[in-house]
Amino acid sequence: MRHNKAVNHLGRKSGHRKALLANMASSLILHKRIITTEAKAKALKPYLEPLVTKSKEDTTHNRRVVFSYLKDKNAVSELFRTIAPKVADRPGGYLRILHVGFRQGDAAEMALIEFVDFNEAALEGSAKKEAKKTTRRSRAKKAEAAPAAEAPAAEAPAEAPAEEPKAE
Repeated sequence: MRHNKAVNHLGRKSGHRKALLANMASSLILHKRIITTEAKAKALKPYLEPLVTKSKEDTTHNRRVVFSYLKDKNAVSELFRTIAPKVADRPGGYLRILHVGFRQGDAAEMALIEFVDFNEAALEGSAKKEAKKTTRRSRAKKAEAAPAAEAPAAEAPAEAPAEEPKAE
């Protein structure tokens, strides 16, 4: 039984597992989203989120700590320059895991893991939803404004017959 065993070892020795997570984290930082198995995505999320939190404060010490995990200079600079400013106001939850189906070869559950603030399609959708938001009170106000808008329309036909006699 797996009681009190929080870490998923992913069927690998510790050195192989650390290298796997470091490489996946670097790829995710550079590409902003990757598709992998669900188990690896779930293992990557707690590995990478503390590093993103550290990147919010750009100090030499934090850069060295993050580099000791990632071992990729380009990924560290991308994390501190691009990702950290964009997630600076977010208190956590930087990554999102979406299930995308099953792999054809072995039917493994596949998942897409991505940074929440870097999904342009989802950000556009949330902006549209905020604009559509209405309440009952605002609908009532719009209903009152609608008859007022019809009143000028009623005046327009009154002017039209006045023009017709001129034409005759």
